[in-house]
Amino acid sequence: MTIKRFGLIIATLIAIGLATLSLFGSWQEPQFQSRLELYQTNIALQAQAWQPGDSSDDNFSAIREAILGEEPLETATKQYQQARESVQANLDKAKKQLAQLPSPPQTIPTPPKPLPKFSSKRKTSGGEQQEKLQQSLKQAEKLLAELDLRLGILQAQQGQTDTALNTWNELQKRLEQDNPTIDYSLSTEIGGTAAVLSGLWSNSPRLLPNAQQVIQKNLEGWFRSTALVQLYELQQRQEALSAVQAAEQEAAAQAVVKLVIIATIPSLAALVGTILLIFLIAQRLLKGKEALLAQNADAPWSTPWDGETVLQVFVLGFFFMGQAFVPLLLSLIPIPRPLGNVRIQAVYVLISYLLVASGALSVLYISIKRFFPLPKFWFRFRLQDKWFLWGLGGYCVALPIVVVVSLINQQLWQGQGGSNPLLQLALESQDVVALGIFFSTAAIAAPFFEEILFRGFLLPSLTRYFPVWGAIIASALLFAIAHLSLSEILPLTALGIVLGVVYTRSRNLLAPILLHSLWNSGTLLSLFLLGGSN
Repeated sequence: MTIKRFGLIIATLIAIGLATLSLFGSWQEPQFQSRLELYQTNIALQAQAWQPGDSSDDNFSAIREAILGEEPLETATKQYQQARESVQANLDKAKKQLAQLPSPPQTIPTPPKPLPKFSSKRKTSGGEQQEKLQQSLKQAEKLLAELDLRLGILQAQQGQTDTALNTWNELQKRLEQDNPTIDYSLSTEIGGTAAVLSGLWSNSPRLLPNAQQVIQKNLEGWFRSTALVQLYELQQRQEALSAVQAAEQEAAAQAVVKLVIIATIPSLAALVGTILLIFLIAQRLLKGKEALLAQNADAPWSTPWDGETVLQVFVLGFFFMGQAFVPLLLSLIPIPRPLGNVRIQAVYVLISYLLVASGALSVLYISIKRFFPLPKFWFRFRLQDKWFLWGLGGYCVALPIVVVVSLINQQLWQGQGGSNPLLQLALESQDVVALGIFFSTAAIAAPFFEEILFRGFLLPSLTRYFPVWGAIIASALLFAIAHLSLSEILPLTALGIVLGVVYTRSRNLLAPILLHSLWNSGTLLSLFLLGGSN
């Protein structure tokens, strides 16, 4: 065994170990999909206040029901109750895990040598795990408190005043307890808001002097306007009431447009995809090897390199470049990264991604350079082919497949398992420049890099050892694992399989790149619209 091969084996084992730790570490992180659903619920709540003045009652009722359903408030209440139950379950689980951890020592003595400027003590792994759990507990407590605030308003608007008052009173009691996972600011702000809301909906209303400021600061969207309407009606401030109602109608009209875009376009695409999928499967059964799905289905690539080259590209070029070298390089460069500046964060994400992509593709080029010229169909880009139809059709087919898999996945993980942090940044950012940078990263850079690496290189390389269908599944699974999030493995594997089928049938990298770009673009568009709902 050569030194190079031995070093590659060690590096591979390290990469597998670190990836496994990252995956299991994501278990404690909340799943992004749960928050996304609440954002969409908030848009629906805004839209249910829509009252167009030029529509007849029958037409309006039909349009409203088609967009929002028969009972939008009841539906929203159920969704908030389900979200609360999920958060409470995760909170209880985290508390149990924290209680089972041994109390680590605060510090470990270090040798008498100069210490790094950024640290004066070294934490044990148990201490780091405890700190992470405590941070998760604080985030869960905050989210639970915010859900209770909003759930109470939903209950009050449906005439369940006593239930709403009980929800807010229980919230205040919980925040007043001596609990180290509840911040003082959370206790004062959320607790103060609960007190204001309780006063507004009490049988004998109590108007606190700072009620308006508290509502405007700590509530958003439909919840804020609903609380303000209640306040202004009690204060008999007709001018302020008219202003907030007019603003509510404007926001409701915008919410209707957002719902139509978010729900209609993907639904139509998913319907087309379902019909197309049924057609392709039926054609495959009836026509056999003459069907579209049978095109190139059993034709492997001629692969001049072995598995050692594949490991070299992915372990050294992809994993260590993304998890070690580029993060270390960026940490040594004095680039300010203020948390409040989303544009700088977006630029940082783009630069990081481009560095990782450049490094990985450089390792790929160096690794296969000696095999040039490559056999036919390797890294093939052809504008003359029907790549556009394959990419667009693949996107439509992927929608119903991934949606079904995601629904199953939600039941398996129950809101846990982590998510891509870029999604959260894009959701909360309404900065056009930042969103443009995020779009460049997710919808342009990512499809080119990931499709070249996973479909252009990995999938064909695996056909040396597996049949084409086996290479598609194996490359899709590795594609999903590479995102280092447990909750995304099943949906991304499903997406990766569709990408693999599209590439193996079209033999043109432009097709999966288009599919990947459409997928990420649709996700970002939804996030932009959802993020503007609060």
